[in-house]
Amino acid sequence: MRLAFMGTPEFSVPVLAELAAAGHDVAAVYTQPPRPSGRGHKLTPSPVHKLAESFGLEVRTPENFKAQEERDAFRALDLDVAVVVAYGLILPQAVLDAPRLGCLNLHASLLPRWRGAAPIQRAIMAGDKVTGVQVMKMEAGLDTGPILLSETVTIADDDTAGSLHDKLSGVAAQLGPRALAALERGALTETPQGGEGVVYAEKISAAEARIDWSRPAADIDRHIRGLAPFPGAWFEREGARVKVLMSRLAEGSGAAGDILDTDEKLVVACGEGAVELVALQRAGKKAQTAGEFLRGFGLEIGARLS
Repeated sequence: MRLAFMGTPEFSVPVLAELAAAGHDVAAVYTQPPRPSGRGHKLTPSPVHKLAESFGLEVRTPENFKAQEERDAFRALDLDVAVVVAYGLILPQAVLDAPRLGCLNLHASLLPRWRGAAPIQRAIMAGDKVTGVQVMKMEAGLDTGPILLSETVTIADDDTAGSLHDKLSGVAAQLGPRALAALERGALTETPQGGEGVVYAEKISAAEARIDWSRPAADIDRHIRGLAPFPGAWFEREGARVKVLMSRLAEGSGAAGDILDTDEKLVVACGEGAVELVALQRAGKKAQTAGEFLRGFGLEIGARLS
């Protein structure tokens, strides 16, 4: 099929690779423009941009589709379909209507739960036991279109946003070619989303990422894992910000934020119960085990984290 691929982050990369390997005619790849990155703030192409260039595919990076010339350029591709995976831009109706068979979106949740920007993080933070990837025919609303294909994925007790991201990205890479093969045969059935159970996955703010030690340990553990490795749940100690990249539930109790154990592991009391902080990262430093962190940071039992 003749298609445009529209995606930006690492999550989208395996899907593009599988579609290209399946022999589809990728007329153009749309991705967000290069952004400043690193200490030198050098303009850096997105992961999808880099892969597309390595395949010799045409790459387009519009800031948006407000200009008529951008809409006309998209329509001129004469597409069968567009495949959208975490693109990050809102598509106007004129773009949605341009491909002969419409635009398909691969979304990392079981809709209508977790519509929006951060479905992977929100699923872990909420304590969901299952999530998945769904292929949806796009409408003008935010993730409101009918479902075409679906694959569920179990969320393990030790999953982080990073590990669940990789699982779901792999599922999406298999689901994309399956969806196009079925679309080509006319074998896809549209199932409208239910009106109940709609939940929005809002973007994660920096303030929200701060750990609130007064919450129950189970909530804090999910909060830490749901934000790891990025943006990273964090606490402060003596003015220094520290990210926590992995945690697990632990035995113990005490005043919220008090350190209960520093014997090669770092256990902190919560509003109910305690959590063990397994991997941490100080600003400008590499990730460390709890033992490595304690040897360099000098925390003692009874000290309090804020």
